[in-house]
Amino acid sequence: MRIISKRTLKLFWEQHASAEQPLKSWFDEASKAAWSTPNELKRQFGNASIVSDKRVVFNIHGNAFRLVVDIEFRLQIIFIVWVGTHQDYDKLDVKDIDYVKTDSKR
Repeated sequence: MRIISKRTLKLFWEQHASAEQPLKSWFDEASKAAWSTPNELKRQFGNASIVSDKRVVFNIHGNAFRLVVDIEFRLQIIFIVWVGTHQDYDKLDVKDIDYVKTDSKR
């Protein structure tokens, strides 16, 4: 799977050091995956929550953090939508959050 964009993850772990290794591990595993359906994803990440046909929430670092992505299974692309603490996640409507916008100059 191609992941867009690792920068979003990096910006987050720069502020939350304990998220760095778990996010890097998720990135490595997801990059090597070739899921064609949500069921295939669930076989690898059993604790992932399938919100819609393309939106998925991953628990990161023992559920301390949440990662929201959109997956285009046919195109083999994962779009990072949002990453944050579980506490911040609880304040969101996961179906309606917009993509994180990063400063392209960093």
